[in-house]
Amino acid sequence: MKRMKTLLLSPGEIPLAAEIIKKGGLVAMPTETVYGLAADALNGQAVANIFKAKGRPMDNPLIVHISEVSQIYRLVRVFPEKAQLLAQRFWPGPLTIILPKSDIIPAEVSAGLDTVAVRCPSDKNARRLIELSAPLAAPSANLSGSPSPTTLRHVLADMNGRIDAIIDGGDCEVGVESTVITLAGEKPRLLRPGGITLEQLRETVGEVEVDPAVMNPLKSGEKAASPGMKYKHYSPKADVVLLRGSRDSFISFVNSVNEKKTAVLCYDEDMQRLELPYISIGGAEDYCTQANRLFSALREADEKGYDRVYAHCPDTQGVGLAVYNRMIRAAGFEVIELE
Repeated sequence: MKRMKTLLLSPGEIPLAAEIIKKGGLVAMPTETVYGLAADALNGQAVANIFKAKGRPMDNPLIVHISEVSQIYRLVRVFPEKAQLLAQRFWPGPLTIILPKSDIIPAEVSAGLDTVAVRCPSDKNARRLIELSAPLAAPSANLSGSPSPTTLRHVLADMNGRIDAIIDGGDCEVGVESTVITLAGEKPRLLRPGGITLEQLRETVGEVEVDPAVMNPLKSGEKAASPGMKYKHYSPKADVVLLRGSRDSFISFVNSVNEKKTAVLCYDEDMQRLELPYISIGGAEDYCTQANRLFSALREADEKGYDRVYAHCPDTQGVGLAVYNRMIRAAGFEVIELE
């Protein structure tokens, strides 16, 4: 695609970013999860340009970001009690709710589905941009399929010259994309885990099913109902291989590997036991830190020129489920069973 000059804006220049949005442009904005690539969600052509900038398939739906709960009413046909309970507890915050869409949502946003995904971010800069412009369609501000951007440097690496502007909001707090729950079916269903856990959802609305695609690839011909459900996603240039088993068996396996340009994604407690180069993502039971560091670690592997990265399958408790979901897709579901 044709290169353009990308403006680097401070939070004080958000009014300029809003004017770019209102004219149909693209702006990368910080959120508490990852940086998002924003366009006016009600402008189909502007939204189509998001897909071009990212190289993203048009069959992958986007999330609409709002700054106040009241803004959801014009975007959806119904806002049922369970959705209201979730919004009351978790908005602003890293939760996306899927509901039947209203007629003002362009097909480019919903990827032809009859639903729309909506969230209210907690990041003050994102909310300020929404307040001054419009509801914003905003997938992660990276090239499609690569690790999501959690720092300004990540966004510049992927989007500089491809979009109109980037707002520098510092590093993202959560580090993985929002939790996605659909309330458009018979029962609430988790489609993508994130910083809001399955346990928290169930505490709020009762029974919540877990979609099989959280842990497994989509079935052949099945349409993605949410961002992040594609087969391979969040993936660096290096091959990622997951190892399932005890931490002792994991360390024994990687220490037996005799491969050049190979590294290990590990926990803090295991660093001193490893003979290969390593990148730590946090403590073995510190799932929030693992989530925060994961995408930076995958990008670091590419920056250091590794061809292969071995990683230990994380636990699936709490935010650990989000870490597992991102890792298994980064690995294209390649898992070696150690035990």
